[in-house]
Amino acid sequence: MTDPIKIDVWSDIACPWCYIGKRNLETGLADAGRDEDAPEVEVVFHSFELSPDTPVDFDGDELDFLAVHKGMPREQVTAMLDRVTGIAAEAGLDYHFDILKHTNTVKAHELLHFAKANGRQHEMAERLMAAYFTEGRHVGRVDDLVALAEEVGLDGASVREALDSGRHLDDVRADQAQAAAYGINGVPFFVVDGKYGVSGAQPAEAFAQIARQVWAEHRESAAV
Repeated sequence: MTDPIKIDVWSDIACPWCYIGKRNLETGLADAGRDEDAPEVEVVFHSFELSPDTPVDFDGDELDFLAVHKGMPREQVTAMLDRVTGIAAEAGLDYHFDILKHTNTVKAHELLHFAKANGRQHEMAERLMAAYFTEGRHVGRVDDLVALAEEVGLDGASVREALDSGRHLDDVRADQAQAAAYGINGVPFFVVDGKYGVSGAQPAEAFAQIARQVWAEHRESAAV
């Protein structure tokens, strides 16, 4: 019996590279999954807040946020967002920074933990990132998060109670504490089997190679 590969992913809903990294990971694992001896992989998402001081209702767009709050020249911000949009397109993602609603993401992370407890974490992560980067939906307010949760089959009343009560806030903080213990200071960050760290939105081919290599290690261990 060969144990599955465990991939723990630290990311933020509002991180453009995290959505790209997520999609590249999925593409790479799908490629490896077509092998005759396909790796078995379990992926778990963990919370990381890039800008925890951001208000829920930020007054301005992504250009304003990066230019004013991060002290970056507007021309540099525009060029950077254009570059990220192009890279996202290569991953099959249609980013729209012009309609993006910058917000605080702690409640979205609480929702991801609720979804994990109810077997819908992957669907919820995808829905939140798509809503934020491609649809211009708000992902910081409870009402909006409840609506998005219902779209992936979660019970709206239960979601609202969990978010209003802050039931999963300790789970978010535990993820952040683990990230600090690992020395993670940027996302996306992928921890494979608790021993290999992969930083950044690597190409799909890199994730496929990692999956195959680690799966071979698992098979060798199981054969001993």
